[in-house]
Amino acid sequence: MLSIDPKKVSTGKLHSYLLGAVAPRPIAFASTIDADGNPNLSPFSFFNVFGANPPTMIFSPARSVRNNTTKHTLDNAEVTKEVVINVVNYAIVQQMSLSSTMYPKGVNEFEKSGLTMLKSDVVKPFRVAESPVQFECKVTDIIYTGNEGGAGNLIVCEVVKVHINDDVLAEDGSIDQHKIDLVARAGGSYYSRARDGFFEIPKPISTLGIGVDAIPSSIKNSNVLTGNNLGMLGNVDQIPNQNAVDNFAKEHSEFIGLETTKKHTFAQEYLKINDVESAWKVLLIK
Repeated sequence: MLSIDPKKVSTGKLHSYLLGAVAPRPIAFASTIDADGNPNLSPFSFFNVFGANPPTMIFSPARSVRNNTTKHTLDNAEVTKEVVINVVNYAIVQQMSLSSTMYPKGVNEFEKSGLTMLKSDVVKPFRVAESPVQFECKVTDIIYTGNEGGAGNLIVCEVVKVHINDDVLAEDGSIDQHKIDLVARAGGSYYSRARDGFFEIPKPISTLGIGVDAIPSSIKNSNVLTGNNLGMLGNVDQIPNQNAVDNFAKEHSEFIGLETTKKHTFAQEYLKINDVESAWKVLLIK
């Protein structure tokens, strides 16, 4: 058996063991605003619910293991004392993953991930309209566990309003676990779909993804491509150039001249096997 003294391994190595062993973990898709009202959206899997009276949730935007920086979410929560925790289901998991990219301060991850800002009733941060359940919260405490990379910052939240999409409710008014179709985080690039088990999502690229907002309208407004599909297309650092598209078309002449719906359907098939580059090329063939 491998036995580890946490003080004798690197923080990165220990972090990997912890996340691989304590899984699957629910995801707090946290929406905040800064002092100037600029929105921020980011997912955190150090998260759970800890009481019902008062309704209490805690999530932790930990300090970066790599460079010991703090998250914009933590900075905003410290200033505004408000957050919306949105749950993540399978229908928005790719867009959620894209939003985890380390965009600069002031960049709106709602726009980058193609998700819709929905005004809250009690707090100022926006809700994610596509999330099946949204919790408006007041921050009651922040517990700092350390000052080094990997240290947790436990944001203690009291839920002040809950919004539940009717589509995930059972006949008796409870949440139907099959309908809500939740996903959870595991180690590495693995996630778990509550009703089906593990699946894998490649981690966001180390460079900045172009974001859903940079996808041409003719593609972004597709009647075929889903939010998850757009999230995958937005997680590239650049769109294939015309020369690459033309070379692809020479090898795949069957895609030339296709009407839009069929072209988008073929692109979707490439996305199902995580071949994002080919999907882009299909979409850009004229």
